[in-house]
Amino acid sequence: MLARLAELPLLVVLLGLSGAIALVPAIYAFGVNDNEHARDFLYSALILLVITVMLGIATAAYLPRDPARSHLAALVLAYAFLPFALALPLREALPDTSMVNAWFEMVSAFTTTGATVYPPDRLADAIHLWRATVGWFGGFLIILAAYAILAPLNLGGTEVSSGRVPGRGAVGTAQVARTADPAFRLTRFALMLFPVYGSITFLLWCGLLLLGESGISALIHAMGTLSTSGITGRTAFQEAGAGVLGELLIFLCLAFAVTRRALPGVRLAENRRPLLQDPELRLAALLVLTVTLILFLRHWFVATETDGDAAEVLPSFWGILFTAASFLTTTGYVSSHWQTAANWSGIGTPGLVLLGLAIIGGGTATAAGGVKLLRVYALFRHGERELEKIIHPNSIGRGGTEARRLRREGAQFAWVFFMLFATSVAVVSALLLLNGVGFEQTMVLAIAALTTTGQLAQLGAAQPIVYQDLGEPVKIILGVAMVVGRLETLALLALILPSRGRR
Repeated sequence: MLARLAELPLLVVLLGLSGAIALVPAIYAFGVNDNEHARDFLYSALILLVITVMLGIATAAYLPRDPARSHLAALVLAYAFLPFALALPLREALPDTSMVNAWFEMVSAFTTTGATVYPPDRLADAIHLWRATVGWFGGFLIILAAYAILAPLNLGGTEVSSGRVPGRGAVGTAQVARTADPAFRLTRFALMLFPVYGSITFLLWCGLLLLGESGISALIHAMGTLSTSGITGRTAFQEAGAGVLGELLIFLCLAFAVTRRALPGVRLAENRRPLLQDPELRLAALLVLTVTLILFLRHWFVATETDGDAAEVLPSFWGILFTAASFLTTTGYVSSHWQTAANWSGIGTPGLVLLGLAIIGGGTATAAGGVKLLRVYALFRHGERELEKIIHPNSIGRGGTEARRLRREGAQFAWVFFMLFATSVAVVSALLLLNGVGFEQTMVLAIAALTTTGQLAQLGAAQPIVYQDLGEPVKIILGVAMVVGRLETLALLALILPSRGRR
């Protein structure tokens, strides 16, 4: 059965999976006697599955000339067209919503951005579960794509460590053997990653349940954490009931968005090294602790007029630490002690700090967005080496071949990506300005979309930005920006540029 599925075009398989996951909110709605929404999701699932069967029969004999690029094209098409299919259950459950709002909601969930145009109280729990399930599915898809589609083409951050031109596979018999059958590679990595991804989600759900969250709220927050979508239900994350211990569980699970080497059971050669020596994990710890200490110590050095109680010391420190880690991984959950921390530091809402953390983003081959920690690390090492050469011009860089490749070719590709990211921010900002959005709101919305951190709209600006109040052209621009931010510009360029000369 799996072999037959592997032979179908990737887009058809993803469409079928979209129909299958629509059964999750249908089963939940049946369980809580919400028969109307159960029927909506069940009928939508059946429609998508029937369409999948028809397309599967029609494309069963399809053989692409370039399987690797075909899978990359299918991934791009999935983010372009699947949100319309995913919007079908939402339109059935909310018949009074517009197609643009339904599409925007599904793009936001599928790209793990987590922005929403609906007030939480307007949606039933089954619809909130659908949003979280789509986000969870999108998080797994991007992790799978990073291993099985982007890595063989030196995309998604792999180009930094390999030092090879993005969009081209490596030369050599081992690489040829690995990329000869992309369908087999997708199946193999899916069977390797999904049990781990699902098991960690289940364990986090059980932990949040034991700590006092309701069943549906705990499941939504577990899915939102592993997928880095930060999606919540009717109950806000700060009021979910799990308290600091629940936040601690989620904080530990954020490690899976910092480094792919934290995933247990994933058999890769690089996982044999000690986890604490992973550069992405160490850089993330440095960034989070630095931001936490700066905001925490500001109470004594700058915010002298702010009153502070001794009982607020630990809650304030934890509120800053958790929220900083959450936005670095582009998850966007806010600690229940965040307001206490903001009052403690006297800085109010440090939107610029959160924007900077989201831009840096999480680890490569994870569900996190942003520029990615490995690219920042490569630029840091390159700058460090340049300073050494100023002091000792004839010195030889230490660290061996791998470190030298990271500092040279890796840093070059990281800088190219950073420039492309900055250009994307400028283009999206210009389009938003032309549609009447204010300058501050423009910068926050552009970065929120391109880093897939939709919660920046509430905390990044002086006043919270409500997605519901934005015009339809603005929502379309932001939706496209979310797709660009999720796929990354290098992958899009690799698909657009001619394939002649690729090996």
